Amino acid sequence: MTITERFLKYVSFDTQSDENSGVTPSTPGQRVFAEFLKKELEELGLTEITLDENSYLFATLPSNIEKEVPTVGFIAHLDTSPDMSGKDVTPRIVKSYDGGDITLCEESKIILSPNQFPELLAHKGEDLIVTNGHTLLGADDKAGIAEIVTAMEYLINHPEIKHGKIRIGFNPDEEIGLGAHKFDVEKFGCEWGYTMDGGELGELEFENFNAASAVITIQGRNVHPGYAKNKMINSITLANQMISMFPRHETPEHTEKYEGFYHLVGIEGGVDKTTLTYIIRDHDRVKFESRKTKVQEIVKKLNSEFGAGTVALVLKDQYYNMREKIEPMMHIIDLAAEAMKAVGVTPNIKAIRGGTDGAQLSFKGLPCPNIFAGGLNFHGRYEFVPIPNMEKATQVIIELVQRIASR
Repeated sequence: MTITERFLKYVSFDTQSDENSGVTPSTPGQRVFAEFLKKELEELGLTEITLDENSYLFATLPSNIEKEVPTVGFIAHLDTSPDMSGKDVTPRIVKSYDGGDITLCEESKIILSPNQFPELLAHKGEDLIVTNGHTLLGADDKAGIAEIVTAMEYLINHPEIKHGKIRIGFNPDEEIGLGAHKFDVEKFGCEWGYTMDGGELGELEFENFNAASAVITIQGRNVHPGYAKNKMINSITLANQMISMFPRHETPEHTEKYEGFYHLVGIEGGVDKTTLTYIIRDHDRVKFESRKTKVQEIVKKLNSEFGAGTVALVLKDQYYNMREKIEPMMHIIDLAAEAMKAVGVTPNIKAIRGGTDGAQLSFKGLPCPNIFAGGLNFHGRYEFVPIPNMEKATQVIIELVQRIASR
């Protein structure tokens, strides 16, 4: 299969993850997809193929040179975001994109327009894969899987290209922050790895947010509103007061680059009880700790005003900035950047304004920066992937393993 054919096949699998399921993988469709991939890898001739009970799929392309070179891994995730349906994905190829609006669904008037998404214009003249406007596409991260598998197939068919031992790993549940939790780094057996899970052409990332979650429960006191004076505590009103105590412009819609934020992602309740859910993000570890302290101080202040136990906080760290684990091994970034340049891609080394399996894997002992997979507008109906982006990502993998072998 061409990479386009492979990708179109992969997105036909419904693999949305579900943070509330409590099992691994969090949805059965991920297991179905993993079993399909296992069979495909067997047919291609990879070795040491394992699919464990949690749907972590590992495989090996053996070395074809005599000298010892580092074993390196390439990793992508099976699941798609629960933010939008990934069932019955109906992709369409837009040939030689002309730079104008793309009608995703005429009946529902769903338009992918460069007026809202100017990044489209960087791909004028290219073939794009888009959705029908009613599901996400799944380039995050089925483009990454397709690129890795296509690169392995190419290396198998071209034994004249010399490389060391290559491991590939496909894991579930990245989109709900659990992709690396049950990833057996020792079994994977690599000196370092790369996740193929970035966005636009050229992205190369070894920094990400430090991340925490804060679940705040406000216990009110509900009495008849006609007789409520000096008795009622309206938890909704108190929640509104709490929200106003956070820095107004330190939110996702007001920040970029290395600026951190507090993000209110959920609010639910009534007069008696209200629950707020925040995520806290910052690249700088000191600022990250300060942000967590700020939340604790807000809770303490409200409890001093309304009574101990009125506001309860559950604060949990989620992941950390992998930069501290990558910096002692910056040659792995240099190698990736050189491979990109060699295939005509300009490296764009930037910080991830989010998380990645690579961050958690780096802290588990597998340094693991992130390389572009080529898709854009992830997690929604406007997701698309330029086919040349996927082709270039595949070329980067092939070039990278050669450079590692020739060091």
